[in-house]
Amino acid sequence: MLSNVVGGRSIPGLVLAHQGGWDEILLVAGPMALVVVLLWLAKRRVDRQAATADDAQDGTRSMAAPTSRNRPTKSS
Repeated sequence: MLSNVVGGRSIPGLVLAHQGGWDEILLVAGPMALVVVLLWLAKRRVDRQAATADDAQDGTRSMAAPTSRNRPTKSS
């Protein structure tokens, strides 16, 4: 049983230090998991924006030849 009494005085709350190593694992794994989740969300957002941009471009294409010489045709 874990005692929260030091020098006759009670320590309020739960003491997390040296509880078999699980607390140290959380101190490392927690921030790593946060970074992984943030990277996943960022990639998902970029992929979604790219798909939206591709859909918008597909809607503006026509079968007519380009009027500007600076814009190549789809087959070139």
